[in-house]
This record gives sequence, C-alpha cells and structure tokens, in this order.
Amino acid sequence: MCCNHVNRRAFLGMTSGLLAGAGLVAHAAEPLPEWPADYWDPERPYRPAGAVLKVKPLLMYATPERRDAASWKSWSSILTHEAAAQEAERIAAELSALAARAGFPLEILPVAKVTAPEAAAEALRSGQDVAIVYAATGSGTLLRACLAGGERTIVFVRKRSGPLYYWYEALSVRYLRASAAAAEGPDQPVVSVDDVVVDSQDELLWRLRGFFGVRNFTGARVVALGGAGGKYAADAPAKARERHALDIVEVGYDELAARICASFEDRGRVARAEAWAAAYARLPGTAIETERPFVVNAFLLYGIFKDMLAERRASIFTINSCMGTILPMARTTACLTLSLLNDEGLVAFCESDFVIIPAGILLHFVARAPVFLHNSTFPHDGIVTCAHCTSPRRMDGARYAPARILTHYESEYGAAPKVAMPEGQALTFIDPEYTTGRWVGMRGEVIDNPFYECCRSQQDVRIHGPWRRLLAEIRDSHWVMAYGDHLRAA
Repeated sequence: MCCNHVNRRAFLGMTSGLLAGAGLVAHAAEPLPEWPADYWDPERPYRPAGAVLKVKPLLMYATPERRDAASWKSWSSILTHEAAAQEAERIAAELSALAARAGFPLEILPVAKVTAPEAAAEALRSGQDVAIVYAATGSGTLLRACLAGGERTIVFVRKRSGPLYYWYEALSVRYLRASAAAAEGPDQPVVSVDDVVVDSQDELLWRLRGFFGVRNFTGARVVALGGAGGKYAADAPAKARERHALDIVEVGYDELAARICASFEDRGRVARAEAWAAAYARLPGTAIETERPFVVNAFLLYGIFKDMLAERRASIFTINSCMGTILPMARTTACLTLSLLNDEGLVAFCESDFVIIPAGILLHFVARAPVFLHNSTFPHDGIVTCAHCTSPRRMDGARYAPARILTHYESEYGAAPKVAMPEGQALTFIDPEYTTGRWVGMRGEVIDNPFYECCRSQQDVRIHGPWRRLLAEIRDSHWVMAYGDHLRAA
C-alpha cells in the first residue's frame, strides 16, 4: 500500500494508523538494519567532507662566491646554506600557523631547499596537491624548474615579511604567463602573474582555499536519485562529467520505492524517525506548522538517503522529480530532508540540475559550509529575491537559524523549512550560464526575510556592485549562495 499513489486525506489517516501500529503488517519481513540514535544528531558539530590538501613548499636559492672588484651577488641576504636554513624554518612556522587557522584540512610537507633543477624535480615528486615556490634567489633556469609543477603552483616573494627576495624584483612575463586568462600555447608558461603573492599570508590562504575547493570538487561523486538532468540544458550532466570529471551515480526510483516500503513497515525505523522529529521540534526557534506525519516521514527519508550515500561512498546527493514522483511514494516532500543533510555537512540539492550543481559543490568546499540552491528573480533597485523550499538552517556551519516548518509551496504538501537568515548577513552567489562554462559571481547581503507567495525560504538580497549588469544575465535558472565572501577563492 505504501507504494501506491494516495491523496492527501487518505495519506493522513493511513499514516496516523501506521505510526500507531508500525510493523503490524510486517511480521514476516526481515528486520532492517537499525539506525543508531545519533545517525541524526543536532548536537553534533557541523562536519563537512573534504580530503586534505597537501602543500609542498620549495625554497629556491643560490650560493654565489664573493669576487673582488666585481658584482657577485643578487638582491637578498639568502645567499648561503645557513641563511636558507633559517628561511626554511621561517617558512615552516608561517605555514604551520596558517594551517592552524585555515578552517579546512591542510597538510604542510617539509620545506625543500632547492639550488638546482634536479633538486626541484625531486621535490615536485612529493605527491603534493599544491606547490608554493619561495623564490628567494637563483637563476631563471632554476625558477622554471620550480614552476614545472604546473598550474597548481603559487609563487611567494618577500618584500617586508622577512629577508627581501631577489625575485620580488625579477619576476616578469619572461617567466610567467601574462594572466590566468591568456591564451595557452606550447611556449606559454602555465603559472601566471595572477599566481604571485607578495608577503601576505591572508592572500596565500585564500588561494589555498581555492585549491582545496578545486581538489575536492574535481571528480566528486554525486548520487542522482531519479537520474541526472539540467534546467533548460539537457547536456548539463554530460558537460559536468566532461569538464569536472564528476562521477554521477544515477539511482532509479524503483530502488527508492523498495526502501521506503520496507522502512515504513519497520517498527524500529518508524520509532527512530518519530524520536528524531520530536527532537527537531524542540530545537530553539523551530515552529512546526505542517502535519506531524509529514515531518516524521521526512526523517524516514533522511535515513534512507543517508544510507544510499554511505553505500556508494558519496557525500553529495541530488533528487530528480522532487516535486512529483516522490510525494505519493514517501508521503512527504524531500525539502526538509535535504535541509537536514546539508545541516550536518553533506551536500544535498533538489531538482538534479547539473547546470547549478557543479557550482554548488565548488562553493560548498570553498566556504566549508552549507550552500543554498535557489531560484532568483528579476533584479530591480539592486535587489533580488532568492527563494526555494530546501534551505539549510546551519548556513554558518554552526547554529540553527530560526525556521517555520511549513508545507512545500507548490504542492501545499509535506514539510519544508522557511529559514530566517540574519539581516545584514554577507553572501556569495554563483550564477552559471547554462552549460556555456561561464559563471557569474556576486556579493550581496540579506535585507529581509519576506513571506511572498513563492517558495518557503525566501530572502530579499541587496546585490553589491554594479547590479544593472545582472539584467543581461537573466537566465530563468538557479543560483547558489553561501554565507561570507568567497569570490576570490571560488
């Protein structure tokens, strides 16, 4: 019966009976694996996924010999092995301090002191994700050898943060690409002038944050329930696989139907979902304004989706036909369920839209916090309304924002959070142009949490900067947002 389509009135009566006597019709079925009480735990700290970023520092230098009545040294005092050893200690200490405050997992490999191209080549075989070339002294040949690690390379030079580096003066387009966007060619350097940092540890950190995002975004595995799609761009899944190597694992609704039926008939799982729903209702700032069975069933769906991710060793989930197929099957909507997954550190999107999902994955790893996939509106007076029914509540990666749990707007069915974001909250947005590869990034701030006749979680946002340029970017498609300013890293 739980797999048949039922209307809302029948659903409410049937579910009440099911919750009161769960398992009475399932006496012959094998018990399902029990969900531990802390499978969902609102007290657990936010734990975003993400593999560690391995960083290899290379200190390049030369040891010239003094010559009488001749120029024998370059700028910088790092001209001896002793001076280089002191500088290597300084670099290691700076990077250790940076890793401690990074907010994402960094592994700093030992500093390689490099005086010859062969030593540079050996250092670049360390299994690093990113190389930082500390270009103190040395020849152009040595510099090119140190830059041979490719595009995941940062060049660091000192002016005031320690001993002056010779290459603070000598870096130029003779060794570097004129810009990251410059045309590629067989003789063009891969590392560009945009990859150079002078003194600033903060600038070094946001670049490493960007590399962390790319390292975890590229090749990420995504479970796509109901198949992969693209809003107004049928080629979106193929482009996501081709450009970003996304491993999209498509799962059919037949599998979900079997899991839902079995879970509805399992006394232990229903009891666990009821307990979770009761605990959720007790969270400060939570108002349940939909039928309780919708919320209980959203937690049953939560356990099922989490199982599907664990079995496929994935942390990213999306669901197709989330405004149709799943409603009669799950006797709720997936809105609250997706919000719950995002709130604990997983990544969950509605609509299986692979136009926006790649941008959402990247922004999640850069921000190390939940992201909110939403519709946008026509910009006016610098304001855009952002609305959807699946907003996370822990957008800052810590506290649960106040929320009213209502029905999903279009269906007036199920459970969907209306989240109140703090007014004045800084935001970062990404708006992809279908599958052209062109992404528009924006900054903004929350100015209101209205209650228009549209998707439940809704924010009026003031766009920072020349907002009229957005008028030419209207695509009737999705945006993704995160708290904070992450444009440089993203």
